[in-house]
Amino acid sequence: MANARGEKTISVVVPAFNEEAGIQATVRILAEVLGAVGYRYEIVVIDDGSRDHTFERAAQLTDSGMPVRAIRLSRNFGKEGALLAGLENARGDAVITIDADLQHPPSLIPEMVAAWERGARIVHGVKRRRGDEKWWASARAYVVNNLITMLGGIDVQHSSDFKLLDRVAVNVLTRSLPERSRFYRGLAGWMGFPQATLEFDVAPRHQGKSGWSLRALVALSLTAMVSFTSAPLRVISVLGVLTFFVGVGVGTDAVWSRLHGNSVSGFATTIITLLLIGSFIMVSLGIIGEYIAKIYDEIKRRPPFIIDDRYEHDSQQMPKVLTEKVSYDVGRRVRSVESSESPAAKNEAL
Repeated sequence: MANARGEKTISVVVPAFNEEAGIQATVRILAEVLGAVGYRYEIVVIDDGSRDHTFERAAQLTDSGMPVRAIRLSRNFGKEGALLAGLENARGDAVITIDADLQHPPSLIPEMVAAWERGARIVHGVKRRRGDEKWWASARAYVVNNLITMLGGIDVQHSSDFKLLDRVAVNVLTRSLPERSRFYRGLAGWMGFPQATLEFDVAPRHQGKSGWSLRALVALSLTAMVSFTSAPLRVISVLGVLTFFVGVGVGTDAVWSRLHGNSVSGFATTIITLLLIGSFIMVSLGIIGEYIAKIYDEIKRRPPFIIDDRYEHDSQQMPKVLTEKVSYDVGRRVRSVESSESPAAKNEAL
């Protein structure tokens, strides 16, 4: 590894779910790009409860002497949990988060590092073209991102999880923001700090298929909406005002008809009014229920991830940089591999 730029380290966090077929190719490509950047580096693979041998394939790269740390979560906690696990365990002065399927181009990493060197503490990878994504997925992303941008005041249009965060931003994200239900893309922009944006074209997946289900996408969208704006709660007030005007309209029609000697069709009017008001009430209860559910999740204070196993290089090869003990590690089967480039060192668990 080149070290022409002092002792600073860059960490790359790769959340992976059932990526056995391509994880080794991804890590090798990342290592090639990072090796040319000039900093010390490490690659942290977070196995998010895969049902295949993703963790073992990453561990094999560690055995071969590459600066790879493999961490396996106890089950599938979702991408947000895997990203947080990677950020909490990354040791670098700058941390890059990137997808394991290479739809985020590693070739953009040198430009991210250059923006970081110019003073940006957060560098966002923004999608210029979404590649071969299905039309309904693009439409969903467009609607949700624009709603969050419009209602929440945070620009997440064309956003992605492909980002570089300075150590200061990582510390704030992992230590000062205690919420369990997270939307990484939104939080990265919400923190402030000097930021930069780089555009990229989404590349085709090099192996496998997307692990995102419709249910997971809907859940993430709801989390994003509830976490960053209370505007849906204001919809209830709007529905109340609409109901009031409907009542005024129906009442005025009834009085007018009565004064002019016309019989009022009470059955149809009553049924329509009840259906309309009932719909408004159910929508209102649903909106309130989403916020209450998020409050319930927060007060339970269950950890957003649990580490089951890790496989990593020795502490001399990859020194700690401004890190602290991880809170959500069950401490099982923590193993360290001595690097052939350094003398044997005492095993150290994070």
